[in-house]
Amino acid sequence: MEEKKLQAGQSDNVTWVAYAALIFAILFFSGIFASSQGWLKVLDFTVLNGSYGKIALDGAKTAFTFRGAGGSGARDGFMFALELMPAVILALGVVSVVEGLGGLRAAQKLMTPLLKPVIGIPGICGLALIASLQSTDAGAGMTKELYQNGQITDDERTVFSMFQISADAPITNYFSSAAALFSIMLTPIIVPFVVMMVFKVLGANLLRIYIKATQKKTAAGMPQAVK
Repeated sequence: MEEKKLQAGQSDNVTWVAYAALIFAILFFSGIFASSQGWLKVLDFTVLNGSYGKIALDGAKTAFTFRGAGGSGARDGFMFALELMPAVILALGVVSVVEGLGGLRAAQKLMTPLLKPVIGIPGICGLALIASLQSTDAGAGMTKELYQNGQITDDERTVFSMFQISADAPITNYFSSAAALFSIMLTPIIVPFVVMMVFKVLGANLLRIYIKATQKKTAAGMPQAVK
């Protein structure tokens, strides 16, 4: 795959403000404050993202969002896209503020030694990774932004996408949708979550191996330069 040249000339100077912005962003996207009481709730991404109101018709047992029910084709796809927009816009807005304060440089400095050997992506993807654990839309939007800004290569974007697409948003989906099963589960609640994370890492590394094998095969098939 074609490699995209990374942006050069970024400052290595990371101040305490950058680290503070990074810590705030990690807490904001991690979901730690999602079930908090009082004002602490405003520190959570999903709480600030909120939800649409529902339209209840007279006599109907089910209330619908503005998307309704039974739609199809391009029109229903358009309404679905409208549902995604607030989460993506909010996430990118917060990340832009964090980036302006140097938070992404701090993430790159702190997380590269961990993320690079584990799934082959730079530390600057740290915030997008944390966001993807809580919101599929936010993680995807932030990854797209990193690639378009030249901060990750095409191969890194592909591997990172593989990591996200497997059990995406596990914190939100598992601890909300699967909560009804917690009382009848025969294993500790954390075990399925750990399994999901292991397979996310496994999937990303399988794709890394495939990309490297494909690149070697392509390089071996190229004609040798004439000396």
